[in-house]
Amino acid sequence: MNALLSRLRLDPYILAIMAMVALAAVIPAQGTGKDLFDHVVRVAIAILFFLYGARIAPSAIWDGITHWRLQSLVFATTYAVFPLIGLGIVTLAPDNLDRGLVMGLMFVCLLPSTVQSSIAFTSIARGNVPAALCCASISNLAGVVITPVLVAVLLGSAPGGGGMSLGSVRDIAVQILLPFVVGQFARPLIGGWLESHKTLTMLFDRGSILLVVYSAFSAGVVTGIWSKVTPQSLALVILADFVILVMVLIFTTLVARLLRFSVEDEIAIVFCGSKKSMASGLPMANILFPASVVGLIVLPLMLFHQMQLMVCAALARRYAQRPDEEAPAAVAPA
Repeated sequence: MNALLSRLRLDPYILAIMAMVALAAVIPAQGTGKDLFDHVVRVAIAILFFLYGARIAPSAIWDGITHWRLQSLVFATTYAVFPLIGLGIVTLAPDNLDRGLVMGLMFVCLLPSTVQSSIAFTSIARGNVPAALCCASISNLAGVVITPVLVAVLLGSAPGGGGMSLGSVRDIAVQILLPFVVGQFARPLIGGWLESHKTLTMLFDRGSILLVVYSAFSAGVVTGIWSKVTPQSLALVILADFVILVMVLIFTTLVARLLRFSVEDEIAIVFCGSKKSMASGLPMANILFPASVVGLIVLPLMLFHQMQLMVCAALARRYAQRPDEEAPAAVAPA
């Protein structure tokens, strides 16, 4: 079985998420149980962002800012180029594609980059790992504020959109911003313990996301949204996700070479600039959008997540196979 999964390159975590979707389809959370489960999910999200705050070292963020050309390119790709591509995809989306799925495609383009996979793929490809760490950290830190604002601006007027109501502002502050800030202040006290218990924190990270997935898809099942997902619409979403990913990979590669970054810096730019964080996206969607459409909105994100893992794994191996003499000295930060 492990050999088969290896050949298919399916992340076991993705299989666990698919299992949560199946469980929600068969036994969705309803009634009193749903109310209790919603409280559990809100607490889990708060703890999740507290841990994010406690794990990101402020020194790593400030040290990396000195390489401003690299940081600026990744930041612009994440929060400007991606949204522009998303707007193009949404404009071209056929009228018969459910608006929840269209909003989900746009939501993918508004999210911060990942941390773990961006660093892991940069390391595998023999790229600039410190720069990748800094890019991913800054992206996640900024995304706590920028993503909700972009959602309000670009999706706030859409049916079921995530407008910045007083309630959503309060939820973002209480469940995301406040825990993240508290985590940053608590880092000197618990940062070392978290570093020495990475397996435990990883299990909590992933377990929290599984809870959010079950909650989102339970709400979808109860409200009957899955009648709107046809094989044709699913195929269109997969195609759109693929087009978005390929366009960003081409953009980051060409611009990095045009600006004469080193190969190591190019690798960090490509892998940090092309990623979107499911770990941040699912909890945010759970806060920003009505329960009746969250299931549809997060579906493109989950498909994009698996796609980026498979494509970037192949790309990382290709970078890693380059001869050492082809890697020029790193460009000094301007």
